[in-house]
Amino acid sequence: MGERVVVGMSGGVDSSVAALLLKRQGYDVIGLFMKNWEDDDDDAYCSTRQDLIDAASAADVIGVELEAVNFAAEYKDRVFADFLREYSAGRTPNPDVLCNAEIKFKAFLDHAMDLGASRIATGHYAQVRESVIDVEERASRFELLRGADPAKDQSYFLHRLNQAQLSKVLFPVGHLEKKEVRRLAAEARLANHDKKDSTGICFIGERPFRQFLNRYLPKEPGPISTPEGRTVGQHQGLAFYTIGQRKGIGIGGKQGGDGNAWYVAEKDPAENTLIVVQGHDHPLLFKRRLAALDATWVGGAGPDEGSVHTAKSRYRQADTTCQVTRADVDEFSLEFSEPHWAVTPGQSVVLYDGEVCLGGGIIA
Repeated sequence: MGERVVVGMSGGVDSSVAALLLKRQGYDVIGLFMKNWEDDDDDAYCSTRQDLIDAASAADVIGVELEAVNFAAEYKDRVFADFLREYSAGRTPNPDVLCNAEIKFKAFLDHAMDLGASRIATGHYAQVRESVIDVEERASRFELLRGADPAKDQSYFLHRLNQAQLSKVLFPVGHLEKKEVRRLAAEARLANHDKKDSTGICFIGERPFRQFLNRYLPKEPGPISTPEGRTVGQHQGLAFYTIGQRKGIGIGGKQGGDGNAWYVAEKDPAENTLIVVQGHDHPLLFKRRLAALDATWVGGAGPDEGSVHTAKSRYRQADTTCQVTRADVDEFSLEFSEPHWAVTPGQSVVLYDGEVCLGGGIIA
């Protein structure tokens, strides 16, 4: 048998094809299905049961073993607790970033090593490049690269991975486009070859987001105001809104103004006030600068002050050229060449040098 690799199989087509490709390459492949959420785990909103069935079906066709493991306790302690803290503070966290760092590439990695694996693999659209820096010491440097499919690249969510983690991970579909992954799955007769991609936060599923948060965070209603101080409505609690939000504010067009849609521009925790503006291109929705905390860098060291890179402050955003204006051990500040829309405290800002993902931090 070849080198043992444990593949995180979610039931989706990407991780299934990752396992398929590794099996064809001669690896000793074991599939691992991770259950990360147990509260109100029912078919109405949560797809865990069906996902496990899909993962088992794919594993059977590929000819690999599948183990199911429960990481719900670790998820609640390491990811969900932080998620609630951030929302309580009025910020908008990205739990998928933390889930990758704490669960998929920590708890999962540790479990895989216990199974005798030398590496793990996932269906992420990203790539790893290894460079030998000392032949005698067998020392290498690992770089995290964007996935080859720009529409599916997931390096943004993986920017907190470190050298030790990257040295033990494979991204078998990272060099492929999504349509090619689906084609390979169909040719291999995998039943999930046309399965819809999962969206949203894993533990919320398709349930209404505000309804979910209501069960964990208290409502603290307050005024919705324009930048000029005119009250135009009442919010349910700052935690339930995010910068750039248009739908679900509860104002409608009846409050006058220029007739354009309302957007959340700022939160004022001290006054418990939600600041809204009209129009997608309102100046208050754009920022030229941001500061970030809790920085992590793939290579270990951050960029130099004054260096120029590209960055994105949310996943579906195009890169914008920026300059590092301050660089401390775990904090940094950026200035963008063009104003950035809806910069949101709590979200991740991720820096790139061409195709190389350098790392990033949490927008303060």
